[in-house]
Amino acid sequence: MNLLGRRYDTGEAVTLRMEAGRIAWIRPLRDVAAATLPWIAPGFVDLQINGYGGREFNEPGLDLDGVERIVMAQDACGVVAFCPTTTTHSAETLLAAVGTIAAACERSESVRRRVVGIHVEGPYISLEDGPRGAHPKQHVRPPAWDEFQRWQEAAGGRVRILTMSPEYEGSAEFIRRVVDSGTVVAIGHTNATSSQIRAAVDAGARFSTHLGNAAHPRIRRHPNYIWDQLADDRLQATLIVDGHHLPPSVVQSFVRAKTPDRCLIVSDITGMAGMKPGVYEQTSLGSIEVLEDGRLVVGGQRDLLAGASLPIGVGVVNLQRFAGLDLRTAVEMASVRPALLAGHPVTRLEAGAPANLIQFNLSEDPSVSATAALEIVATIIAGEVVYGRGRVA
Repeated sequence: MNLLGRRYDTGEAVTLRMEAGRIAWIRPLRDVAAATLPWIAPGFVDLQINGYGGREFNEPGLDLDGVERIVMAQDACGVVAFCPTTTTHSAETLLAAVGTIAAACERSESVRRRVVGIHVEGPYISLEDGPRGAHPKQHVRPPAWDEFQRWQEAAGGRVRILTMSPEYEGSAEFIRRVVDSGTVVAIGHTNATSSQIRAAVDAGARFSTHLGNAAHPRIRRHPNYIWDQLADDRLQATLIVDGHHLPPSVVQSFVRAKTPDRCLIVSDITGMAGMKPGVYEQTSLGSIEVLEDGRLVVGGQRDLLAGASLPIGVGVVNLQRFAGLDLRTAVEMASVRPALLAGHPVTRLEAGAPANLIQFNLSEDPSVSATAALEIVATIIAGEVVYGRGRVA
């Protein structure tokens, strides 16, 4: 199959040939105006998706069909691979969740090729209001190696990322064991001290989960756990750039401080993504309200966020608008860099690379909302168009 489009990195009009699930060649297209073509880029890789359409990965009773529905729904968002993410819950619920996700991967090749690995966010996080975010306090607990091993056994070794707070006694040694076992450790939902964060990074922690969120409304001016993570060049940082979680000035400052090479974006969408505004009581996080502007908040108030509802493509648009990044850099923060961090095969626009691609239209009109500015035309996984029709030769 031949795709026609504009390269996201150079703007050049090209024909891209796909064979046997890979890019066979890319050639300049001389007789078509580039501006009339959709952009071609690596597909998005999202390291933090909690659910979609009313279903969540760690909801009690989740079955294999439920996992598959959440997974396949991401095609429309331009996501070619992602990490199903579980959040803080009981030991029984988390064990069942990772086991069910693994079983869905075993049952379906379609699910398996879209799943990078499982991201377990919590339950080893801070008990404090603010850093804990919307995670239920009754299920927060210190890190336990035996429990982690049970997750990996149930998941068939698919737990790829663990987000935790290093504020507990023995955290550094625990992190070292997890990293040595092949799982990436991230710092998040934390109230850790400077020395605890430094020890965690020394032990192998590699990135900060949604830096700037899951924090106290008011924190010590300095030092504090945001500055400490921002300053350590050994840590990459994931950011939620949906326009709700971080103000534009914070996004701009974080990207400048970390540099785009150490930043990547996640959607952090929950089971409420794709749902109409209203209050939903039966979620794994309790009462959640979807507001008219798309924000998700803990029920009964308007300030404490409970995950996100907008796809990762919105973050690509906002990175350009908030931080002044070019299209190539913004796209790679949602595709190439997440894949590299998670050890997933990386797609670049070059012969031999996996043909995991997107075609999209992008409005440069600043009056167009970020949610409408980027339109997915087609999603291609292993050379197969799985969403849309695409511009083909």
